Amino acid sequence: MTGSDLIEKLEAALGKPGAASSDFDLNPDVTLPEGRVLRDAAVLVALMPSTDGAQLVLTKRSSALKHHPGQIAFPGGKRDGDETLATTALREAEEEIGLDRNQVRLIGTLPSHETVTSFQVTPHVAIIDGPFTPVPEAGEVAEVFTVPLEHVLDTRNYVIEGRRWRGRTRHYFVVPYGPYYIWGATARMLRSLAEQVRA
Repeated sequence: MTGSDLIEKLEAALGKPGAASSDFDLNPDVTLPEGRVLRDAAVLVALMPSTDGAQLVLTKRSSALKHHPGQIAFPGGKRDGDETLATTALREAEEEIGLDRNQVRLIGTLPSHETVTSFQVTPHVAIIDGPFTPVPEAGEVAEVFTVPLEHVLDTRNYVIEGRRWRGRTRHYFVVPYGPYYIWGATARMLRSLAEQVRA
């Protein structure tokens, strides 16, 4: 499937209603506190079309970071002031991987995702127009790499794993690719994208 075919399929899928997701989806025994306050955040699910498909841009966080060191993530972060969530996603991508927002075409959003760290994250799906050479943000991003979009859209590539967290076993999705261990919130949002396309 060509990149343009994939993008067309993706745009159609993003126009359908979808369900919100959570880091707790695979842990039904967890009771979330009523009245909890979630902070708004956004990520950019950036895609580079090619003649043989499309590539998804991801980052590997610096191992020196206090929060989520070494983990695979989308460019993104918390909302700053009264900016829109789309602006948040674009700003963070500029800061983290050097992606000029004028080179980005937003094509839709996924339903929000609640994280264990009390963020409500809205993924913004976008196409990168023209060539792009990443510039990782020093001290925050160790590496910028790509994964074939078709890999993450195939639900057969996902597995469920678990580890001890705060005294109990927490289960989560993993969608490994080569040397990259993509798990947790990033994998769950990608799984939502795959499910949306399959719906």
